Amino acid sequence: MSDFYQVGVVATFHRFEQDHTERLEAELAGFARLRPIALVLPALASELDGTAMPHILGALKQVAYLRRVELSLDRADRGQFERARRELSQLPVESRVVWHDGPRLSELYQELQAVGLTIGEQGKGRSCWMTYGDVLAANDCAVIALHDTDITTYDRGFLARLCYPVANPIMSYEFCKGFYPRISGGRMHGRVTRLLMTPLLRSLYKLVGHHPLLVYLDSFRYVLAGEFSMVSDLARVNRVPGDWGLEVGTLAEVYRNTSVSRVCQVALTDRYDHKHQELSPDDPGKGLLRMSIDICQSIFRTLAREGIVLAGGSFRSLLATYVRTAEDTITRFQDDALINGLAYDRHEEEVAVETFARAIRVAGERYINDPLGMAPIPNWNRVASAIPDFLDRLKAAVDLDNA
Repeated sequence: MSDFYQVGVVATFHRFEQDHTERLEAELAGFARLRPIALVLPALASELDGTAMPHILGALKQVAYLRRVELSLDRADRGQFERARRELSQLPVESRVVWHDGPRLSELYQELQAVGLTIGEQGKGRSCWMTYGDVLAANDCAVIALHDTDITTYDRGFLARLCYPVANPIMSYEFCKGFYPRISGGRMHGRVTRLLMTPLLRSLYKLVGHHPLLVYLDSFRYVLAGEFSMVSDLARVNRVPGDWGLEVGTLAEVYRNTSVSRVCQVALTDRYDHKHQELSPDDPGKGLLRMSIDICQSIFRTLAREGIVLAGGSFRSLLATYVRTAEDTITRFQDDALINGLAYDRHEEEVAVETFARAIRVAGERYINDPLGMAPIPNWNRVASAIPDFLDRLKAAVDLDNA
């Protein structure tokens, strides 16, 4: 059974023993009449051949309260695009595939670059941003939910709980972040959250002192979870990071664009598993090391925008503080695993901390050399100012692809 404590500045909604999926879905059907819901599913073409996406689409066949489902498909050829369209056509609600590698969207991406708008590299951030644009262009959804397509433990209750706090007009939330335990196969997962994010945030407390942004970030149970729902107005004004800093960058934009009292987090499930990234401790260009570098850079630049001064000496102190804090954290997780009968490889955890320490060092060096870094993808208001009819043409392009 979940705990019921409210800790931090973000409202937390727990998952107790009883399953309320049917009740939540019935209520969502009522809410959706006034606040229609769109679901965005970012996916790589390779995930069409996996086991998770067919399982997720099978569960969505039983969900009728959504206004639309948009599959944001990346790195796909025409055959894979057509296959995705066929599979999505089985859903009981309007569905479409946003084909980022297709000729029509490729032309639109080139047009954005031609007018000087930074759209980032091909990846999840850019594809999600463009798909938000297609949802906004339709102008028929008040709520946008997003989750990944590699979740092997997905069920209908997962989606219902993700949508409910924002779709329910009585609750008055504008952004909802999902969280869940990362335990499967008799061991703990979620190394980047457990061994990088939490110790890093606690180390920053010691270095810069109390700061509302740090308190806000540290209030999330799973700050790197890829599942959230939000009102469509936030999708219009939020800027989107174009790298692995997507989750942290999104939280920073939400912090900037709405009140913390309008932000919540909800327990989605007691079981969560998806594909796991390799640590890649010797290659900063891939795996969790690359992800961690991008995340750290996102945090450092977000703090700088809040007026916090980070210099060379600060990073040396931060690195030493992080290593000590992470070592203490490892002991806590080892003891937690012991009392719960979980397998725990302390050496493997120590290697992860050493890798994350390297990520902090590399991110700090990159930040000092280039404090601004790669600009985030601009929000949709900026695009509409530069190219007034862009959203209409984006919708037309996706319409033609799906015709």
